[in-house]
This record gives sequence, structure tokens and C-alpha cells, in this order.
Amino acid sequence: MKRILIQDTNGDQKKALRDFSVSFTTQLRERGLSDAAQVVTVADIGVYNKGIVAKILPEGFIYVNLDAARIGEIIEKTIQKGEKVQDLLLDKKNKQMRLGLRNCGVIDPESIEEYIAVDGYQGLAKALAMGPEKVIEEMKKAGLRGRGGAGFPTWMKWNITRGIKGDLKYIICNGDEGDPGAYMDRSVLEGDPHSVIEGMMIGGLAIGATQGIFYIRAEYPLAVARIQKAIDVCYTKGLLGKNILGSSFNFDIEIRLGAGAFVCGEETALIASVEGLRGYPRPRPPFPSVKGLWGKPTVINNVETLANISYILFHGGEAFGKIGVEGSTGTKVFALTGKVRNSGLVEVPMGITLREIVFDIGGGVFENRKIKAIQTGGPSGGVIPEQFFDTPVGYESLQKLGSIMGSGGMIVLDENDCAVDISKFYLGFCVDESCGKCAPCRIGGTQMLVILKKISEGKGTEDDLKKLEQIAQAMQKASLCGLGQTAPNPVLSTLKYFMAEYRAHVIDHKCPSGKCASLVSYSINKEKCTGCGMCARVCPADAITGTRQEKYTIDAAKCISCGQCFDVCKFTAVIRQ
Repeated sequence: MKRILIQDTNGDQKKALRDFSVSFTTQLRERGLSDAAQVVTVADIGVYNKGIVAKILPEGFIYVNLDAARIGEIIEKTIQKGEKVQDLLLDKKNKQMRLGLRNCGVIDPESIEEYIAVDGYQGLAKALAMGPEKVIEEMKKAGLRGRGGAGFPTWMKWNITRGIKGDLKYIICNGDEGDPGAYMDRSVLEGDPHSVIEGMMIGGLAIGATQGIFYIRAEYPLAVARIQKAIDVCYTKGLLGKNILGSSFNFDIEIRLGAGAFVCGEETALIASVEGLRGYPRPRPPFPSVKGLWGKPTVINNVETLANISYILFHGGEAFGKIGVEGSTGTKVFALTGKVRNSGLVEVPMGITLREIVFDIGGGVFENRKIKAIQTGGPSGGVIPEQFFDTPVGYESLQKLGSIMGSGGMIVLDENDCAVDISKFYLGFCVDESCGKCAPCRIGGTQMLVILKKISEGKGTEDDLKKLEQIAQAMQKASLCGLGQTAPNPVLSTLKYFMAEYRAHVIDHKCPSGKCASLVSYSINKEKCTGCGMCARVCPADAITGTRQEKYTIDAAKCISCGQCFDVCKFTAVIRQ
């Protein structure tokens, strides 16, 4: 049976999408094709800003900007004959490539039969036939690096643990996604649970583990439910337990829930949490690969990493390694958000430029505003200005700019975003999430936040700018875990690229972007004011009064500098100073 996956890629045509789906289903029924094709509405096909989009499976044709008038033609040519409707096809400018998300929105995540129909568990079968050493060799050819943030070569981590002697070894899936705005892992766990399970089993085979553990944040109830259902059905089908697929390989999986602590994304803190202890990081070495859960050798891979494993084993490491660039192979999933027209999950080949992601896939920024920067890597990442947008996306290339790949957060900033405010937001998150175990993170982060607040209120000094750099560098060198070591990245990168904004706050007591309320004042130019009263209607402090005849004024004593009046005035009568 063919499947017609349809999606509204503009996000604002719900009725049109529903009508299109009903019409397509009706026309299939009228032609006696109900058993030949099924219409399914999905959340994300990986195409944006193209109206109603349909993806025809198994052919993979993607048709864009659809309306009901073209349904008959699609049925006659594609559903019945397998031919393309050429003028409806998505053009070659779509730069996404789905590997980790390959089955999300394509199959029913609660059906193991549908997963098997798209070559599910074939990678495991090949791995069992190859044996552990050849599996690791295939992973080495692929060049897959950890998608959770650190980017450590997956094959190397597996090989270290395989070489450690022990009666019991573990492999853990890190599903404790904690970055603000990140939902990459959640989408895979909910949309393609069997791919992650299969990846974990292949990893277990490679390292000699017999026990796998999913560590998933409790705030993801659907993800937890679907992983548990997938585990249960694997046991009933003989894919988990003893003598899997008739081999000597034994493997069991269980789920542990996390309470949403950001620090538990760090490997040793995660292990402590699984053991029932408070999520404190531990000094390394020894690394978990040597001495991890319950003191046993343990491999920890994140969700996206594991979702790629079965693809690599089935298609071959060399095929995966040819995608991307040297040192950063394959694809990466990003949660593209912020001041961008087409926000959502995107999966792109490594080596694509930041500009291609923001403009060709994301559609650029809102209202033709000037783009300012992009923040990558979540709270641990840095802010990259527009002048470096032609940089290819890779682990080392982003590090050279003072940022990181991270787990895949990517937030677009425009001219109305303030470098000081951005740094204060991310550092505030890290201070709240710090476990407090080590002084550099606990004290250093708090002191940096105090300084940033002073600067945003116009009370900072040039000496404060020097202190920020000194404390940040000390945190990077002396913090116990990755949270403290990378928390200063947003501050250091904005100091490097947007020092003029910091100096404007400190010396001129002005916020060029108008974000820092203490440094911004508003007034109304009566010559430009038309008396429409829109500014007064949106003012939450009742600080604006006037009439159409007398025009409007702002009471500075009442104004809270929220900027809503400035945003709604169509006549540029509101002045921000």
C-alpha cells in the first residue's frame, strides 16, 4: 500500500489541510483505491514554507504548494502508474537530508511491522553476522561522532569499553534533553523508538554488554510510553532477551526516569542519578567507559547517535562517511528557532553553511529585519555573528568561532536582540541548573551573572568587563564538569564579537537594541503622530495618554520601557532613546 503523507508547511492552513486530506481520501475511495493508498497527516516532512506538501511513499516523491484541483492528477499518474507530476515536485534547493529522522512521520511509531518494512532490525542482523570487531570497524569507517554535544568518536568509545575486562557491562541511552528550546531527541523517541532500541542493541553487541538502560526525562511521557511499548513488543517477538535472532547474544533493556536536571546530561551525573543518588558529576578519570554504572564499564550514547547506528550497519560505514566533511561526517539534527521565518527541526549534512540553514531552509528573519547572529549549542554554546555565516557546520569549525555543535540548539537573533541580554539569559539558566558541587561553577557563575545584571542596568564599569573575562576563563579551566566549563561560552563569544554593545551599556548607559529596560526611554514625536491611539491601547502601564486631536504623550514616570508602543506604531512616531 502506498502512503500519502501530507503536511501544512506554512503552519497556518489547518482547515485547508483538513479539507485537502478529506478530498484526497474521498477521491481514492470513489476510484476504488482505498486499499491501494492511505492518506496520513503528519507533523513534519522536513520541508518548510511550501504550502500543503505531500510525500508519496515508497517512491519518495515530494509535491509542494498543493490544492484539491491537483488531487486527481496525482492519483492517476503517481498512485496508479508510479509516475511523477513534474511541475509539483519539490525543487532541488531543499537542502535537508534525513538519516536520524528518516522514519519520523513516515511510519507508525507504535508498529514494529511498519519499522521492519523499512528495513528495521536488518542492521542488527548484519551486526550479529559480522561480530563485534567488524561492527566497530564499520563504525570507524562511518566516522560518527557523539551527537549529544562532546563529539567524541563513537567507535572509539565502544572500542575502549570492549577492551575492558568485566563480567557485566552497560550501555545507556541519554534521553535527558535539557537545552532550552531543544526537542530533537524527543522527536526521535516519539517518532521512531525502534531505531534507538536497535542502535542500543548493536552497541551492546559491540562492547559486550548484556544490559541497556534508557534514561529519559519524566517530562516526556509520550516518549517514555512509546519506548516502553517498543521494548515490550521486542520481547514478545524474540528481539530482546535470550538468544536474539537465534544467536548467542543476550540483551535486556529497562527505562529509568530523570527529573529534568540539566546537569544530568553530563555522563557521570547521569550515572549517579541512575544509581539512585543525587545527580552530582564525578571527577574523571576514570571515565565511564572504564568504570561507570555500579563501577562497571559503561557506554553512554545520546538518542540521535543511537538512531544513526542501524542505518550505518545496514548501508555500510563508507556510505555514511561520504556524507558531510572530513572530521564531521553524516548529518545533524538542529532545532532551528528564534527570529526565523521557518522554525522547526531540520536535519542537514555536515558541512552545510550557517547561511544556508538560516536563509535557504529557515527563510531568513522576520519582517526583513537585519540579521545579527546565531546562537548554537544551547546554554553551553556561543553567539556567532552574521559575518561568519559562510562557515561550514562542523565540530572543529564551530569551536574555532567560540561556539560548539552541542546537542543541536540553533537560535537566530536579529538586530533587536541584545548581546548583554542574551548572555544574561543563558548564564542565568546555567546558574539555576548548576549542581553546586564545585566552587568555580557555583561561585563563578553567580558572580558573572551579578556583573551582567549591573551592566544591563547601566551600573557596570569597564573594570567589570575585565572581570567577566577573568572569571569565565577560570571557570573553563577549573570547573569539574562540562556544565561549568562551557557555561561562560555565550559571555566570552559576545564579548569577543559584540564588545561595542557592552561598552555602550557601560560608557554611554544605552542599550543599542532597546532590550535592557533600565537603559531605554520612549517618547512620541507629535509631528508624526496620527492620533490612532494604538500605542495607548497596548501600553500595560497606562503611561500613554492623548486624543486624535491633541496627539499622544508618554508619562516617563509611569513608563516601564517594555517597547510595545514602539513595536506597534506604524508611523515611526514612537522614538526609542
